[in-house]
Amino acid sequence: MVSESEGVEEKVTQIKVEVAFAREDKQQILDLMVNQGTTLEQAVEQSGVLSLFPEIDLNVNKVGIFGKLGKKTAELKEGDRVEIYRPLIADPKEVRRKREADGKKMKKGGGDK
Repeated sequence: MVSESEGVEEKVTQIKVEVAFAREDKQQILDLMVNQGTTLEQAVEQSGVLSLFPEIDLNVNKVGIFGKLGKKTAELKEGDRVEIYRPLIADPKEVRRKREADGKKMKKGGGDK
């Protein structure tokens, strides 16, 4: 018995994505062509960023696309930028409390007027 798909090559579509990671002293954005259906985790592994930054641990570091947290199993789309996030150095709530305790005010909009 011959299946209908036998002898027919399936065309694998490739998409262009980026993988980004930044430390205080160095950042890296890697362009990558991956098969459609590639996940965030697979793109990180295929990019080689893990060998450039051995401190990255995908069990600890969160990942996302364009600044929004995502699941490692999420499939990528053409043009996505996978970002690997570092743990926060300071708790933003604690920084605000300290600023308030020191009598400093944040200006709305961040501009000086």
